[in-house]
Amino acid sequence: MSASLMVAGRLAGNRDKVCTDAVVGSVESYCEKVRTYSSMAVLDVVRDQISRVKRVEPVHLALEKALRATPLHTREQLMKPIAQRKRKRSGPSWCFRTIENLLTPLKGREKEEVLGSLSAYVKTLELQRQHFFAQYRAFEVAFKVVGTGSVGLRDYCVYLEGNGADDPLFLQIKQEVSSAYAPYLKDVQAPRHQGQRVLYGQRLIQTGTDILLGYTRVAGRDYLVRRLSDHKASIEVTDLQGDGLLAYAHLCGELLARGHARSGDARVIAGYVGSGEGFAEALARFGLAYADQTVADWEELKQAKHAGRMI
Repeated sequence: MSASLMVAGRLAGNRDKVCTDAVVGSVESYCEKVRTYSSMAVLDVVRDQISRVKRVEPVHLALEKALRATPLHTREQLMKPIAQRKRKRSGPSWCFRTIENLLTPLKGREKEEVLGSLSAYVKTLELQRQHFFAQYRAFEVAFKVVGTGSVGLRDYCVYLEGNGADDPLFLQIKQEVSSAYAPYLKDVQAPRHQGQRVLYGQRLIQTGTDILLGYTRVAGRDYLVRRLSDHKASIEVTDLQGDGLLAYAHLCGELLARGHARSGDARVIAGYVGSGEGFAEALARFGLAYADQTVADWEELKQAKHAGRMI
């Protein structure tokens, strides 16, 4: 998080002093919140809400965008209507577009495997949510390219319709692999299914998770299943200038503290970070060094492309 704040702050045009102050402020906010949680009742920690979210301008702007990210909006972005003469009587009225380097509609065996995996997915939902999902019918599947953290992994988008064509639902079926921490935590009893592991982690950290969050397996690989981009939006880098970056950094520290307190032991974490001053300075130095390395890697990548060394 410290490295990300430093990189984002630079991209927004902030001086390194402002970026460093943001990292320090974020860590100090984290430490203060963790110390608060360390003296609270367990269930009070679980129920705690961060009430400043909508008052932090970059976050408020993102939430406003999220309100417009409805399934109907998603359909306009990813799909196209099927001509009346080509429609099947019991089939959908929309199909996925082909979007270069982003979205590829699927047919044949791979599509059937993905649709077939939904029967196992449904069993991972709570009973009342199984009832909700049973009112939808799945029609189309596309292969979707996702973020850099999932490069090389499979990701599918499934289109479903509920109460008619104007009630669309999109599911993301995202491949999950073993945690990078697994080789160092051999004594920890984690679920064997990697989608289930991620689901448990999200439910621990987040106060409100997707009601259709579940998991399945496709062709021997583990997947997390969730709604696609419902009420999601990202922070614009241009909004992270000056006070916007500082306010956002403080909020990130609080939210991370809540997630760690819910999924770990706030008393142990508070004891580890101590007053937080040395911890904040160390992470600020790390963030700065990491940001410098990121810039150097990017320049080397551009040089390699220019020289024709990239495949």
